[in-house]
Amino acid sequence: MSGFSQSSVSSQNSRGTKRKWVPEEDVALVSYMVNLHNVGTFNADTRFNASYLNELERMLEKVLPHSMLKAKPDLESRIRTLERDWAIVYDILNGKDNSDFGSNKHR
Repeated sequence: MSGFSQSSVSSQNSRGTKRKWVPEEDVALVSYMVNLHNVGTFNADTRFNASYLNELERMLEKVLPHSMLKAKPDLESRIRTLERDWAIVYDILNGKDNSDFGSNKHR
């Protein structure tokens, strides 16, 4: 696939085309979300305000110019996926519905 970035690869599903994210994009997305949170400009109560997705799109365009990430649906969808995945890991590590799975200091 010379000439194409991995991020341009997609698969077909029942809802249309689903974008495949590469680790470089995830790292940049999470890093910029942390930066936005720390700056505080886009914070609203315990979440980001409505315009943060557009700012993320602009920030990511600078470091990943050929990824063509759009606030909606790309960033919005990926953030939902990351939140869901993190919630699963958080619940496992904190004892919620973990079937006695967890860390043991003595093992």
